[in-house]
Amino acid sequence: MGCDGGTIPKRHELVKGPKKVEKVDKNAELVAQWNYCTLSQEILRRPIVACELGRLYNKDAVIEFLLDRSPDKALGKAAAHIKSIKNVTELRLSDNPAWEGDKEGTKGDKHDDLQRARFICPVVGLEMNGRHRFCFLRGCGCVFSERALKEIKAEVCHTCGAAFQDDDVVVLNGSKEDVEALRQRMEARRLRAKLGKKAKKPKAAESVSSPDGEEAPGPSGVKAGKPEAPGPEPREKPAHAAARGAAASASGAPAGKAGKAERGAPKRSIADSEESEAYKSLFTTHSSAKRPKEAAAHWVTHTSYCF
Repeated sequence: MGCDGGTIPKRHELVKGPKKVEKVDKNAELVAQWNYCTLSQEILRRPIVACELGRLYNKDAVIEFLLDRSPDKALGKAAAHIKSIKNVTELRLSDNPAWEGDKEGTKGDKHDDLQRARFICPVVGLEMNGRHRFCFLRGCGCVFSERALKEIKAEVCHTCGAAFQDDDVVVLNGSKEDVEALRQRMEARRLRAKLGKKAKKPKAAESVSSPDGEEAPGPSGVKAGKPEAPGPEPREKPAHAAARGAAASASGAPAGKAGKAERGAPKRSIADSEESEAYKSLFTTHSSAKRPKEAAAHWVTHTSYCF
């Protein structure tokens, strides 16, 4: 059953002890965080964006993730808080002049310096390799080292001059405490934006009010009120209406009472009015309209063509 042929087993081959905790190489972890996309695990290339938690992504990888949210993607949980392209900020990075990159061919005897970074702080010149804390501004996307923001205190960006607040500063690839604080700040910011959108929406049940604060009468209020006084008849002359108003004012009666009295009085015939005969002849109550047909004019013009 084993141990044949004179073999002598050792203790670690027969007794299983506790498993050793695998230690993560810090240098490899820093290289992965600062040089590779969190979603696609590819090398970071411009345009580079960062989320509200301070993680770095390739912009095309974020767009592909938003277009295809398949649950089978293993790295989808790392970007579950990204709901739209507005939740990420495109970064303005300063190139490191000492970084050679792919200018020279990689050979077997060449030493790759992992401490050399592609980008630096434009204020104090620190390299963005993970050894120093870096942050960016959500408003303009400019990237600085945390030392530069502490030593040179200002309320505007050192590069573009845009104003910012403490809430706009996001730490890149921070610790667990930094990520938790950024998550709470992100949730509070989104809640405020959601409440602001609800407040801007008009309420359908709210009635329309006048500038003085009094409610304006609606269509039903107009119908429920007193009917307006009817205007003068279209066939009456304006001078006749003015004469009636002058007579009412001369008698001393108010204008409203005079109008009611006129509406309650029986209508007079145009034949009894004091108008001219030419005006009276326009109506059917005139005596000229009651003439027989033989006496009425036939309006036929006799010309030489009729004979």
